Amino acid sequence: MQNEGAVTAITAKRLTLALCAAGVIGGAVGAITVNHNNATAQSAPAAVAPAPALVQAPPVAAGAPAATVTLPDFTRIAAQNGKAVVNIRVVGSTKTSARGAPQMDPNDPFYEFFRRFQGPQYRGPQNDAPVFGAGSGFIVSPDGVILTNAHVVKGADEVTVKLQDRREYRAKVLGSDPKTDVAVLKIDAKNLPVVPIGNSRNLQVGEWVLAIGSPFGLESTVTAGVVSATGRSLPSDANVPFIQTDVAINPGNSGGPLFNTRGEVVGINSQIYSQTGGYMGMSFAIPMDVAVRIKDQIVTTGKVQHAKLGVSIQDVNQGFADSFNLASPEGALIANVERGSAAERAGLKSGDVVRKVNEQPIIGSGDLPGMLAVSKPGDKVALDVWRDGKIVRINATLANASDKAEPLAREQLAGVDKGAKLGLALRPLDPNERRLSGIASGLVIEDAGSQAIAAGVMPGDVLLSVNGKAVSTVEQVRDMVGKSTKSVALLIQRGNDRIFIPVRIG
Repeated sequence: MQNEGAVTAITAKRLTLALCAAGVIGGAVGAITVNHNNATAQSAPAAVAPAPALVQAPPVAAGAPAATVTLPDFTRIAAQNGKAVVNIRVVGSTKTSARGAPQMDPNDPFYEFFRRFQGPQYRGPQNDAPVFGAGSGFIVSPDGVILTNAHVVKGADEVTVKLQDRREYRAKVLGSDPKTDVAVLKIDAKNLPVVPIGNSRNLQVGEWVLAIGSPFGLESTVTAGVVSATGRSLPSDANVPFIQTDVAINPGNSGGPLFNTRGEVVGINSQIYSQTGGYMGMSFAIPMDVAVRIKDQIVTTGKVQHAKLGVSIQDVNQGFADSFNLASPEGALIANVERGSAAERAGLKSGDVVRKVNEQPIIGSGDLPGMLAVSKPGDKVALDVWRDGKIVRINATLANASDKAEPLAREQLAGVDKGAKLGLALRPLDPNERRLSGIASGLVIEDAGSQAIAAGVMPGDVLLSVNGKAVSTVEQVRDMVGKSTKSVALLIQRGNDRIFIPVRIG
């Protein structure tokens, strides 16, 4: 009798061959990175789907306590809202070298040699080679407006949308926004099913969510999990406060919808955190409040405008909290204010710690750009800032991110001597250094003690401020350090970058 497992098992090799035959393209990334994953999804009807039924789990064992666990039933969401999830196929092109031939300029004296002796396949230095991709999306308007990821359609020459009922349409890319990874497509169709849009701000950690898409080209695949975190800031995408989930997302899911238990779309599946290019337990979705704002701008004007405050920020760790006398290491520490920016006009300064925006608390520094991501140029924001040991309310009018700004000018240099207590040897900038660096006020760090070196201070850095106060003399440094008990926050200029470094007082 043939082994049942042998009959049903599909080896990795056979699955790979099957996927290649289906035209699925996927890429693996070697290092630990946040990877974009092309994906396809299907949308839902205009009416909000009813809340899923709850299934009561039986007791664990006879005589066990009467405690029960309720689990969501996603069958209604999959059946009703899955109709509005679509599969997206993309065809583009790229330049490749002719097979077996080097890339050469036709004017190169050896070009004719290779043309003659490399065989008939040699047609020149480069050829256009087709590139195929796949992803997911979902219908948000009965007349054929579709949302997906910008990276799904990047560089596309041809975009084809396939509905769940197997109809196919050529799609037009109305616009895309790489900063938020949102793209809007349009197909020529009417009376299409659409997904209901939910409020992503109401999501709670631990809440059940559902994804529908086409991982590895397997259309209408449903996966479920819970919300792992909200407002997650990623290094490569600081403009988006991502929803982190443990829903299985793989290449082919990107651009598909993330549903809550009411059948409402609360996010667009966008990225995974992976060592292999496949799912490893952490997925990230773009909140719908961000996506809808981008979609409305693209549909209305054909372009996207982003708001900008004009600051560079750092996280507040315990060292900074001690330096600035904060009760807890929370907030966004302003390291630099751009000249002519909304921040400078409002009166923000280096060393300010933003604690709230429009009464919403800032816990980590990534919360600040995440909150500004849902704003538009011209919006007014109220910032609660920790400055000089107290909260100061600062009102700012956000500018357009496309506006250019320059670093804020620094104060004029005064004389210096030699530092103490921090183990720093300081000297003034000479006129040539001031001219070349553009720094008008600060102290060159010629040497640093073990405490400062361990914290990240390097000889050659320029010390600009201590605990948010600009310094131009060693006496000012001594005075600021003398008032501190645990650590001090040094604002350092290193090359073109400005960063705060907390240093424990030895």
